Amino acid sequence: MDPRRFTRRVRGTLRRDPHGLLHGGPPTTPALRPIGPEVPSDSHVQQVLDLCMQVGEVLLSSGENAEETTARMLRISEAAGLPTVDVDITFTSITMCCHRGNAAAPVTSMRLIRYRTLDLSRLAQVYRVVERVERGRLDVRAAAVALDAAVRAAHPYPRWVATAGWAGLSASVAVLLGAEPLTAVVAFVVTALIDRVGRLLGRWQLPAFFQQVCGGFLATGSTLVLFATGLFAEGTRPSLVVAAGITVLLSGLSVVGTVQDAIGSYYVTAAGRAAEIALLSAGLLTGVVLALKIGFTFGVNLEVAEALAPGVGRFSLAAVAAGVGAACYALAGYAPLRSLLAAGLAGTAGWITYGATVQLLDLGPVAATGSAAVVVGAAAGLLRRRGGVQSLVVTLAGITPLLPGLVAYRGFYQLAVEGLADGLVTVTLALGVGLALAAGVALGDFMTRPRRPRPAGPARTDEPEVQPES
Repeated sequence: MDPRRFTRRVRGTLRRDPHGLLHGGPPTTPALRPIGPEVPSDSHVQQVLDLCMQVGEVLLSSGENAEETTARMLRISEAAGLPTVDVDITFTSITMCCHRGNAAAPVTSMRLIRYRTLDLSRLAQVYRVVERVERGRLDVRAAAVALDAAVRAAHPYPRWVATAGWAGLSASVAVLLGAEPLTAVVAFVVTALIDRVGRLLGRWQLPAFFQQVCGGFLATGSTLVLFATGLFAEGTRPSLVVAAGITVLLSGLSVVGTVQDAIGSYYVTAAGRAAEIALLSAGLLTGVVLALKIGFTFGVNLEVAEALAPGVGRFSLAAVAAGVGAACYALAGYAPLRSLLAAGLAGTAGWITYGATVQLLDLGPVAATGSAAVVVGAAAGLLRRRGGVQSLVVTLAGITPLLPGLVAYRGFYQLAVEGLADGLVTVTLALGVGLALAAGVALGDFMTRPRRPRPAGPARTDEPEVQPES
């Protein structure tokens, strides 16, 4: 080794260590950006915080994940002139704090999330208001007026259209699972009854757990009564009516948002969503098992139908049914009419991917469902960037045909008839399918998410550069 080169390296090391001791390293956390030249007034800060909190309330109550909600709120506050803002979201509350340096005290606001709703049309209107604020086309006051009008606006369709959407989703799922026309019609009628009863119970402010109990009981009990009266001919599959009803009831659970929050390190929100999912699933299980037990008492046994053998014609019919079901879900959620086609295409693409991976690659249900969910998530991201369709609409509608309604019913039946061990294994499989759906959607959305540049800041180096001597 060259002695001169070795000497330069030793001198550089000896100079670098004392320099670091005397000057110190970079800060662990970057300091807040300076506030100025004028400190924002209390009234302006309060107006901006109120606007951001109202947007966050709508997004979070509609099923949007905490990371996206936080990002939207931060972008609104920065566009309104408040760059130094912190947002903290839990499952039932939003807290927002605006820092104003050392010249004025910080301003903090909190809002509770007291309701959960599915109004995709209102969500789209709120997103349009947010985008206009981010582009500087609306000031804070005008944005508050537009946002209030969007929140208070009536549904774009009558309530019976939403009921028809839920019923159409149930009939489509029944056809997708291999049901005959009569079974699909019965699924349509039974689900419409469940929706109207659920709306009545909601007016009475019955807790969601008992609403799920009633929904599961109606789906199973109505099918048992019709089966006992001889409506279903021999060779039909009446249990698919229950499976379709369970799929509709499962579609209201925020499984995707739960996994996205957990992946995004919003663990408190994810834990709250998981607790809600567990409670509502337990209510659904209670209603189904209770109806099955009553049926056994009167000698009526509704066994679980087996899956049909795959075929070209059967696969094509199932793909069409998946697309129609996804569009019906979007319609039931009051989605804008222009997004129904996108939702249907996402549902069809997801089901084709699922069928192809099962038949060609011989993957299990969990892996195949996860692969299909990645396609749905990627489609949602691409449509958001190029088609102007909100990703949440496509995501929720696209995965609905893949929900494990039949597997869940098989697990509930086994818990009621065959014993605890077999039932728990099947219910765990249904849970695995649900988690694969959520994780796949999160991955697909991440792959197609637009990359926003990081905010520019001062250059930071871990140690000073030392030039070697010549």
